[in-house]
Amino acid sequence: MALWRAYQRALTAHPWKVQVLTAGSLMGLGDVISQQLVERRGLQAHKTGRTLTMVSLGCGFVGPVVGGWYKVLDRLIPGTTKVDALKKMLLDQGGFAPCFLGCFLSLVGTLNGLSAQDNWAKLQQDYPDALITNYYLWPAVQLANFYLVPLRYRLAVVQCVAVIWNSYLSWKAHRL
Repeated sequence: MALWRAYQRALTAHPWKVQVLTAGSLMGLGDVISQQLVERRGLQAHKTGRTLTMVSLGCGFVGPVVGGWYKVLDRLIPGTTKVDALKKMLLDQGGFAPCFLGCFLSLVGTLNGLSAQDNWAKLQQDYPDALITNYYLWPAVQLANFYLVPLRYRLAVVQCVAVIWNSYLSWKAHRL
């Protein structure tokens, strides 16, 4: 509980920084889980640079973009009723998620040194499956998130659920 209270204090004092660092940390954790539990690399074969790339993506892309999106979404659809939450989820999953996922996968490909042609081919291969998998998980999570969770905690809640999603995305994005 002390850790949660410290997190709340930090979030109150420095909301943007804490949200971005939370996203980066949990993206890194997702990659560690992917490498160690899904891919079973072992510590000797762990690709530290890949984990650092995922941390960087979390801090430099996912945290700012998703955190900013939640602020925009709350301005577009103010309120916390069930209908408001449903509208937010539909806009999030129908508009934001497909764009975000495409950008994320393309960015990972670029950071992994893929040529534009190879990156495009990998995106065409991975994007449809990743988007379908997204729809198995995120609509229910986001509906609960938009209905039950205050704005300042939404990114953290999503990133906690996203540890598993990030493990999947890391595996998907780094599969050759």
